[in-house]
Amino acid sequence: MRMIMKVKCPNEPFNTMVRKGTIEATMKRVLESIKPEAAYFTEYDGHRCAILIVQVANSWDIPKLAEPWFLAMNAEVQFQVCMTPEELGRSDLNSLGSAWA
Repeated sequence: MRMIMKVKCPNEPFNTMVRKGTIEATMKRVLESIKPEAAYFTEYDGHRCAILIVQVANSWDIPKLAEPWFLAMNAEVQFQVCMTPEELGRSDLNSLGSAWA
């Protein structure tokens, strides 16, 4: 199942990692470990944030995706199911609309 994974990194320990010059290697290691379909970096609520698209085949995959962020950066991680336009088309919204009209 395709999911949006939002990773919100607190300023510490991230700032210290930037100052020490270790953040790039850590980020590379985490991203290589979780293999996101896409990765975007932004600000969210005044914190550094990563928006990742990941595949979650089983519920037990979630720790494999989240723990590197928790352990390396004390990050907050959220998951949200998402769909492509093609997947949305398979949901048969017209029939659902008729059933609930």
